Amino acid sequence: MGFFSNIIKGQLIDVIEWMDNTQDTMVHKYDMNGKEIMMGAQLTVRESQVAVFVNEGQLADVYTPGRYELSTSNMPIMTALKAWKFGFNSPFKADVYFVNTKQFLDRKWGTSNPVMMRDTEFGMIRLRAFGIYSFKVSDPTTFLKEVFGTSSLFTVDGVEGQIKRTLVSGLSDAIAESKIPALDLAANYDELSGYALNAMNPKLAPLGLQLCSFVIENISLPEEVEKTMDRRTSMGVIGDMGKYSQYQAAEAMREAANNPGGVAGMGVGMGAGVSMGQMFVQSMNAAQQPQQTAPAQPAAGGSFCTECGKPVAPGTKFCPNCGAKQAAEGVCAGCGAKLQPGAKFCPNCGAKQ
Repeated sequence: MGFFSNIIKGQLIDVIEWMDNTQDTMVHKYDMNGKEIMMGAQLTVRESQVAVFVNEGQLADVYTPGRYELSTSNMPIMTALKAWKFGFNSPFKADVYFVNTKQFLDRKWGTSNPVMMRDTEFGMIRLRAFGIYSFKVSDPTTFLKEVFGTSSLFTVDGVEGQIKRTLVSGLSDAIAESKIPALDLAANYDELSGYALNAMNPKLAPLGLQLCSFVIENISLPEEVEKTMDRRTSMGVIGDMGKYSQYQAAEAMREAANNPGGVAGMGVGMGAGVSMGQMFVQSMNAAQQPQQTAPAQPAAGGSFCTECGKPVAPGTKFCPNCGAKQAAEGVCAGCGAKLQPGAKFCPNCGAKQ
């Protein structure tokens, strides 16, 4: 009668379970409120939970998702620690911790200070980055030993700082070892994320944690590098610089015509005049250049002087330039042998014609 009266008075706990109504609780200590656990009590562990019994500070039995009726048969460690005999049926005291094993999503990370990087094109530069990540408790007992301690409640705020610093360190190593140029980082976010994810999990495993995802949303370059990129983009869009200069000069003249009395209009007009003058000179030089380089040609049927090489008209006996006597057409000047039309050397004596 006294045993059942204790249950009625609420001195014994016959149902142990935990409903998580938060989004950031990692460990919850079941509130015993000074009561003892009834042998045969119902323990309910839901999906994404693990229940851990602790006896006087020592980790005991661990229960994965399911429904259990507590007895010596399914509490082997507690039975050994308390030296229970088989069939022990008395109430007992123990601490029960529920560990949340779900993924904690959409956690934000970012570089509080710039990360140094050596780039082949820009030298030493400083980068800033940010993104999101998710993690979970992979080993509940290790997490309780190494991180949780003896508090009654533990949230993600307790480990977020450690994880963020580990992420930034891992990303710095990933960028350095990948040797991806700064201008190509944006096209390799997925590769960097995967590399960093694999590199950082071994660092979190001793804490009982696992990094499930790591996403780089943006890596911002220094302002000087971004300006250089903007200039290169502008030059690529412009294409033909000559046509672009003509277009600018025409636009400047139009603006000057719309505002002829203004000082700005005068300056623009002068600038346009200079630009147009330069383009005119360049055009004239381009037109004259072929005339200066084209070699002189003899008249139809003529030849070149054998002494000075100047063109000589057909039938000319003496060169009008140097006065040298010219050989009769089709006859070698040295030996008088007949020559083939257009021959430059005599086939008989080898004299130059």
